[in-house]
Amino acid sequence: MAFSSTSILLLVLVLLSDLWATSTSIQENFIHCLDHNSEDVIPISAVCAQNNFSFTSVLNSTAQNLRYLMPSLPKPQLIFTPFNESHVQAAVVCAKKLGIHLRFRSGGHDYEGLSYASEIETPFIMLDLARLRTINVDIDDTSAWVQAGATVGEVYYRISEKSTTHGFPAGLCSSLGIGGHITGGAYGSMMRKYGLGADNVLDARIVDVNGKILDRAAMGEDHFWAIRGGGGASFGIILAWKIKLVPVPETVTVFTVPKILEQGATKILYRWQQVADKLDDDLFIRVIIQVTKAGQKGERTVTTAYNALFLGDAERLLQVMNQSFPELGLTRKDCIETSWIKSVLYIAGFPSETPPEVLLDGKSLFKNYFKAKSDFVQQPIPETGLEGLWKRLLEEDSPLMIWNPYGGMMANISESAIPFPHRKGNLFKIQYVTSWYERNQDATTKHMDWIREVYDYMGAYVPTSPRAAYVNYRDLDLGMNNKSNTSLAEASVWGAKYFKGNFHRLVKVKSKVDPDNFFRHEQSIPAVLDEA
Repeated sequence: MAFSSTSILLLVLVLLSDLWATSTSIQENFIHCLDHNSEDVIPISAVCAQNNFSFTSVLNSTAQNLRYLMPSLPKPQLIFTPFNESHVQAAVVCAKKLGIHLRFRSGGHDYEGLSYASEIETPFIMLDLARLRTINVDIDDTSAWVQAGATVGEVYYRISEKSTTHGFPAGLCSSLGIGGHITGGAYGSMMRKYGLGADNVLDARIVDVNGKILDRAAMGEDHFWAIRGGGGASFGIILAWKIKLVPVPETVTVFTVPKILEQGATKILYRWQQVADKLDDDLFIRVIIQVTKAGQKGERTVTTAYNALFLGDAERLLQVMNQSFPELGLTRKDCIETSWIKSVLYIAGFPSETPPEVLLDGKSLFKNYFKAKSDFVQQPIPETGLEGLWKRLLEEDSPLMIWNPYGGMMANISESAIPFPHRKGNLFKIQYVTSWYERNQDATTKHMDWIREVYDYMGAYVPTSPRAAYVNYRDLDLGMNNKSNTSLAEASVWGAKYFKGNFHRLVKVKSKVDPDNFFRHEQSIPAVLDEA
């Protein structure tokens, strides 16, 4: 049967009107429900629908991965930005009552955009916790309550306002939302001294599946265990964390020493692999690996930059380095003595004279299209393996690898203490990243193919049973849930990589606290009552 252009146009208009009506219905019903279920008045500015002129700017405000902002991908029907905790409670109650899928974000740093995008379920509403960012530091109690929408940088700054000898061992990127960051573990430059951010959480406030606010005592120890490293958005909505502050010296030392291939970078990196996890616990040396141009002809080469924080002065640092890692050739002029809060700026990549107040902006230094992966290494990668890696890095436009050392406190905490299991036996963790700026499918395919090929190549140098991964470096290549409830066997494919033996305990907790799988996304912990 042939259709006229007029009939086709009418059909399109009917379909669009149906979609518009559905969207309007969702918005009206949700807003009406919020008004009836919140203890506090909800300002008009808290709700931003797709037809609002500011919708795109609000959606994009903290979203880090431009891949998930492409016009072709589904967007939330509306963005709800609560002003207080009762608004969050009402959002959960209403989404559950109306059968609307809910996504929520604190900082927008999910590598696969799962806090603001959905590949498996539409329509959906996004809950943006950006206005919940109060921080109360109690130096006498060596603790702080921090709301989920605050950034890591804000937390660091507020601690430094009260004390020059206290800090918190969380992320290196200052724009991370503290709410989601800790749910995956939260590692940083003091991890070898104090462990992860999640290892240093004393209490929490969450909204559960019934819209109730629970603290540690109310939720119970199993639930409290699960939210500290079990991945975001599976067990409730984090409202706030109570974190334990850790001591830092008045003076710390930082340095960055680059080595290119022509300066013997391969041999030095091989040596770093042998010593990085055994160095003094006060010393954290990560390696940032990129392709740069060097020499008079500007030829491309691989640069390995040794980027470090030492919890002490330069004199003691040089003693440690001369004894444990003299191959790097660290000198006194490489060392910068500074305060802990200024070391945060240095490690995050801010220019040298940047004032600490910039941390209050909560803005990321980077926003682009990217894909990332991760590995954990337990045996040094031989020089021949490194040379094969360099060849592949030189084939890509903007490759990045970051190698983070383990050992120290990370080796002293049990694999089951919290869901994050990557402890004793790991020498270092690898983060692989490729980024680009072209907004087209050909560029996306090219760079995605490249990182997958490099990941395949590196499989020969890492454990494979399972091939472990870090949940905060979300990677949907590892597997995805179905829209409907995923079986334990299906979810275990990716779950074992992130959580190893802790995955089954997470499933049991999930099945108890959220049996209907209300809090769900592409890699949320499944509620599998019959198999758990």
